[in-house]
Amino acid sequence: MFRSLRRALCTTAAALLIPLGASLGLALPTAAHAAGAATAVPTAPAGSTAAGGTAAQAGTAAAGAGYWHTSGRQILDAAGNPVRIAGINWFGFETSNHVVHGLWSRDYKSMIDQMKSLGYNTIRLPYSDDIFKAGTTADSINFNGMNADLQGLTPLQIMDKIVAYAGHDGLKVILDRHRPDSGGQSALWYTASVPESTWIADLKALASRYQGQDTVIGIDLHNEPHDPACWGCGDQSTDWRLAAERAGDAVLSVNPNLLIFVEGVQTVGGVSGWWGGNLMGVAQYPVRLDVADRVVYSAHDYATSVAQQSWFSDPSFPANMPGVWDKYWGYVFKQNIAPVWLGEFGTTLQSTTDQKWLKALVDYLRPTSTYGGDSFQWTFWSWNPDSGDTGGILKDDWQTVDTVKDGYLASVKAPGFPSGGDNGGGGGDDGGSGGTTPACTAAYKVSDDWGSGFNAQVTVTNSGTTALKSWKVTWTWSGAQKVTNMWNATYTQTGSTVTAVNAAHNGSVPAGGSVTFGFGGAPGGGGTPSVSCTAG
Repeated sequence: MFRSLRRALCTTAAALLIPLGASLGLALPTAAHAAGAATAVPTAPAGSTAAGGTAAQAGTAAAGAGYWHTSGRQILDAAGNPVRIAGINWFGFETSNHVVHGLWSRDYKSMIDQMKSLGYNTIRLPYSDDIFKAGTTADSINFNGMNADLQGLTPLQIMDKIVAYAGHDGLKVILDRHRPDSGGQSALWYTASVPESTWIADLKALASRYQGQDTVIGIDLHNEPHDPACWGCGDQSTDWRLAAERAGDAVLSVNPNLLIFVEGVQTVGGVSGWWGGNLMGVAQYPVRLDVADRVVYSAHDYATSVAQQSWFSDPSFPANMPGVWDKYWGYVFKQNIAPVWLGEFGTTLQSTTDQKWLKALVDYLRPTSTYGGDSFQWTFWSWNPDSGDTGGILKDDWQTVDTVKDGYLASVKAPGFPSGGDNGGGGGDDGGSGGTTPACTAAYKVSDDWGSGFNAQVTVTNSGTTALKSWKVTWTWSGAQKVTNMWNATYTQTGSTVTAVNAAHNGSVPAGGSVTFGFGGAPGGGGTPSVSCTAG
């Protein structure tokens, strides 16, 4: 379905405070999905349960330090090690909320922790140029026992916090100029109210803002250019390839270390595909930048929950799909022209066709265990459940993982990256001196209780002077409460006594540092039990 129509519906639906329904079923070949509408804080959680458990990442977190560059079809870190982007889209800054969605339900740190625990190593953050306007405020953030450090901040300052904590967790960030304003997607990179000069000035402002913070590896210059945008036609007002060169050079004039992500268009040589998904023009008209080895080409690809395409009804489907992908964007990688990043792909998975499509696409992207960083890069759409025509990795409660959808991606997930340091990412230094013996304390806090169930978070703090290698937290409820799910830790429960042990990624805690884990339980009304922490 069409983005322009979808975006208009999103804007209208924002006032209704309900998620958008399924696609409108417009069977034309220019379809693309859309993000959910702006949403207000609900008055009570609906059927909340906790998120899924830890998913192991492939390999070890060795590569990824410093700024990145390209070499042929690969992305390399500062030391020349191949890396693989295996990430997730977390949208909201581009909507009238002017901030990532879901903060009405959860703390932003817990969501980033959960992304890491599931094996995602990169976050694509869509935004609109509205966040640069004076007086723009972030809406629908719950400060009741969560997100306290975001209170009173502007959208850009909240983005700073998300970037910092992502870096603390070893995740990279790609900033995505998704829309000129929160009203909707645009075919071209400029509109009457947001001229090219504003687009470029705001891109340069982001490059300057995050200079020296290699958590931000690059900028996706504009989301899903489509007709009348062209590639290589030479018209300054519509040639997306030339506009990408102007914007890319402007960004690199501020920070020459950033990667420049350039999406495709809709139509090249009379052949149309998904918005932003057609890179057929790259072969004849590559993007040329003043700084070498910085271009990463990006495509988007979707299934029938977004719109029908001719290839879905081909009698040979899904065997025909590798040829389709080769034609539109895969050849850029296979011919060693440049890296290719599938910046968006997603589906509700409700139809058999969509299930076959996703399996075939994941196979096409190349398994990490076989190819490592010599693979297609990717970020799945989306983390959010409120994308009307795809849904998300999280279910509607913003806690529970859609394990079936997440499971399709297992073979293409990749190692995380070295931590960018704490950078305000949630440490604490309460507790005693501890001497040279490892020591820890734990604090238990109920974040939501709706009677039939509850969510809680436990903060483990290293109260000693030496780093922890592991930790274990134990408590006993006075009632009949049971853990229903837990993230960032594993647990056992015997009667009313629960023992939670660190996950593989968060057992090491520096002196004075803190980590958190969370869980869902039932029934509610359990209060706050005493907790003990054992350090290893």
